[in-house]
Amino acid sequence: MMEVIKFFIDILLHLDKHLDWVIRTYGLWTYAILFLIIFCETGLIITPFLPGDSLLFAAGTFVALGSLDMGLLTVLLSLAAIVGDTVNYWIGYAMGPKVFTRENSRLLNKEHLERTHRFYKKYGGKTIILARFIPIIRTFAPFVAGIGKMAYKRFIAFNVVGGIAWILFFVFSGYYFGNIPFVRNNFIFVILAIILISMLPLVIELLNQWHLKKQTNRILR
Repeated sequence: MMEVIKFFIDILLHLDKHLDWVIRTYGLWTYAILFLIIFCETGLIITPFLPGDSLLFAAGTFVALGSLDMGLLTVLLSLAAIVGDTVNYWIGYAMGPKVFTRENSRLLNKEHLERTHRFYKKYGGKTIILARFIPIIRTFAPFVAGIGKMAYKRFIAFNVVGGIAWILFFVFSGYYFGNIPFVRNNFIFVILAIILISMLPLVIELLNQWHLKKQTNRILR
């Protein structure tokens, strides 16, 4: 029983690598599975670990192979991304600023929350769009926008633009580049590269924060 559970957890966490098996096994239900993954990755602050960018790239690759329909896929996943962020926004709106005073818990990673809050303060409403392309911050950005009581009309405009742009960028990247022989023969490494590239803005932001803190400490000395 434990082996079966481990197998399905592995499928869930690495769906980008097992997408071929999922399509062959579940057929049209694959769209529902992909919808659920994207919704949870963007809509629930407890699941930022789910695959996002790499899964979209992999899905685009299978569109090019004829295993998935481009129109249906992009519409459903765009909807999942938009609805996910909307749910996350209202959860943050309901919980309010008090979450910043709570101790860290298994359900809410305070470090991710604080990091996203700094990112939000720096870029304002544009964070909702920019964060789409940054793992982890993508999951926490709408939550922080809700906590800050960002006007919903403004939020939904950024949400729709960012959600559609994110889905189209990675799905079409997979569609056009996923079946190039080199990419196809080194697919796992390409997926890892996408994940690393997606993390670059976050790494740069952390390095900037570290550099600024170092300079501040020097001045204070």
